[in-house]
Amino acid sequence: MNKLSVAIITFNEAKNIGRCIDSVLAVADEIVVLDSLSADNTCAIAVAKGARVVQQPFAGYIEQKNAAVQLCAHDLVLSLDADEALDEKLQQAVFQAKQAAPAAGYTMNRCTYYCGRFIRHGAWYPDRKLRIFNKQLARWAGINPHDKVEFNQPQSTVHLAGDILHYSYYSIEEHITQNNRFSTISAESYFKRGKKTSLFKVCFNPCWAFFSGYFLKGGFRDGFYGLVIAKNVAHLTFLKHSKLYLLQRNARLQK
Repeated sequence: MNKLSVAIITFNEAKNIGRCIDSVLAVADEIVVLDSLSADNTCAIAVAKGARVVQQPFAGYIEQKNAAVQLCAHDLVLSLDADEALDEKLQQAVFQAKQAAPAAGYTMNRCTYYCGRFIRHGAWYPDRKLRIFNKQLARWAGINPHDKVEFNQPQSTVHLAGDILHYSYYSIEEHITQNNRFSTISAESYFKRGKKTSLFKVCFNPCWAFFSGYFLKGGFRDGFYGLVIAKNVAHLTFLKHSKLYLLQRNARLQK
């Protein structure tokens, strides 16, 4: 049977880390938590549930996740956020995958829990993620905070049944606050990489994000919260491009 390490990054995740660890106990041969100097009981809960906990200052989402992966003893790694958990169907699929010839990576769907209900349509579902991978063949990449796993060279993957359950926002206020935070991180990351935006994108991209998520991808089927999510996705897009546009403009004025 293939050995599987589980890598989790945390910061003040006392309300989530227990659920996350409990969901992988049946399939994990090792659980590693890389904590960003939490001030709550995150580390104590993780240790009590059998995880190995290492602490270091937060270095960025991509950097922190890669550091957690490198702490793992086994090549096959399942990488999770603390506010995620495997549902029973995915637990069974991972267990079965461990008994077969190992693939370079495994994808799975992610289902978000939003304001008291799971969202099954729109831009947020099925939200396919590559989360189990051979750490010798892949690593976390992308642009913070929108990280993703990328292979060093093309590889075939296997899709597993079941969902990662993402316990994201318990209120609309939390979502709005996170939008502001993530849009700032995104704009700064894009600016550092030399990526450009324009007034056209500031206007058009949010409209397209709403139309695509709410109508084309069926977000309307999730009722009131489907509308709220589509509007907030559009707002996040607007904030990201607006902040990037201002960074570009300020840089031009300083020349």
